Amino acid sequence: MVRYGITIPFDGVPLHQQQDWFQECADLGYTDFWSSEANGTDGFTPLALAAAWTPSMRLGIAIVPAYLRGPALLAQTVAAMAEAAPGRFVMGLGTSSDVIVGRWNGIPFDEPYKRTRDTVRFLKQALTGEKVDFDGTGFRVQGFRLGRRLAAEHVPPIAVAALRPGMLRMAGREADGAIINWLSADDVKKVVPEVLEGSGGAEREIVARIFVCPSTNAEQVRSMGRFVISTYLNVPVYAKFHEWLGRGPALKEMWDNWQAGDRRAATASIPDEVVDDLIVHGTPEECRAHIDRYIANGVTTTALMLLPFGIDPRQAIRDLAPSPS
Repeated sequence: MVRYGITIPFDGVPLHQQQDWFQECADLGYTDFWSSEANGTDGFTPLALAAAWTPSMRLGIAIVPAYLRGPALLAQTVAAMAEAAPGRFVMGLGTSSDVIVGRWNGIPFDEPYKRTRDTVRFLKQALTGEKVDFDGTGFRVQGFRLGRRLAAEHVPPIAVAALRPGMLRMAGREADGAIINWLSADDVKKVVPEVLEGSGGAEREIVARIFVCPSTNAEQVRSMGRFVISTYLNVPVYAKFHEWLGRGPALKEMWDNWQAGDRRAATASIPDEVVDDLIVHGTPEECRAHIDRYIANGVTTTALMLLPFGIDPRQAIRDLAPSPS
């Protein structure tokens, strides 16, 4: 089954006023809500509201950084979310980035691969309800046991955010799925085989955050899209990812200007084709066809991220719905 999700909460509306937005998404045929955690809401609060407001929706986080909560508190929070939405919650975990972890939260961004791997391993043990002693990368747990035991069928799957081969294979090997981000539909064909290599060919959920703006004003989308792209793809982990994908020559001028301190020139140098690859735009029909290409290339769950570039976001939700009304 292909799952058709959308990112919450929606921009421009206070969180406590989004109940009818959430309910309309369920009525329109969306199957999942996916939250995130960077500099907006935390990852869990919007999903806790969605658990109560929309009992039919599956709920996932893409992603919680492995560094930002102590292991016992993280296990408690995951278990509470799974108890609030039994059988409907997916825990997304990842390294995040040196910007979010280091610059914004003052935590050393050390050994991200090992930290994420070991956090996944710890959570798998802790969520069984058994007593856990665990020596992990950057943390140690002694004698922890969850005070509220989950039924086995309600223990949530864990998906790992991954970019390059090492993390993608680890996601396939250690977790139940992979979360991918800031890539084109064609890039999916290079990414998914790495996950399946790690899993030994066993099926894994592939969740893709897809940036989308149903607008026919291509000039406006490209202009505003360049700004968004430049803020992400100059972060080292994303720069290395796009080098691996083969986008290095197209982005070299942007990276050079960024390193030289000329942000305006860096943003302006992003080619139209890069924007068109990474941001889905056009008529609603063109957008849905473009999203279908991600699915055809191996994505099993979409997590649409609306970019409100001169559009009505509520109407965009309707326009992009899998079964539009």
